[in-house]
Amino acid sequence: MKNKGDVMSYEYKVVPAPQRGLKAKGKKTHEDRFAHALETAMNAYAADGWEYLRADTLPCEQREGLMGRSTVFQNILVFRRPAKAKQLAPAPVVPAPQPQLTADRHKDPLMIEKPVITDNPDVPETEEPKAETAEK
Repeated sequence: MKNKGDVMSYEYKVVPAPQRGLKAKGKKTHEDRFAHALETAMNAYAADGWEYLRADTLPCEQREGLMGRSTVFQNILVFRRPAKAKQLAPAPVVPAPQPQLTADRHKDPLMIEKPVITDNPDVPETEEPKAETAEK
C-alpha cells in the first residue's frame, strides 16, 4: 500500500499499432487475425516489463506532393513501466593512510615502524606512550 506522499514515476513507450492481422493456426477471419496481431505485440512488450496503458488515434500532418499537406490519423499503443531509480554516483575511494617512516631510509628502506595510537592528545602518534607507574 502506498503512502500519500509516495509518487511513482513511470517511463512510457509509444508504438504504432499493427495495421494488418497475423496469420495463425485457427485464426480464419480478418478480425481474429488482427486481434492476434495486437495480442502478440502486447505480449512482446509485457515480456520486457511494459504494462499496456491504452490505445489512441492521433492526427499526424504529412507532406503530400511538392507543396501540399494532409492530415492522417495514426493508431498508437501506449505502454508504461516503473522508472528505474536513479543510481547515485559511487562514493570516491579514499586511500588508506600510509604509516610514517621513522627508520633511516639509507640504512634499510623496508623498515617501517607501525604508528602507535593513543588516547592522549599530548603524545604524538609516532612516539610510544610513556608508561606511568604508580608507586605505593
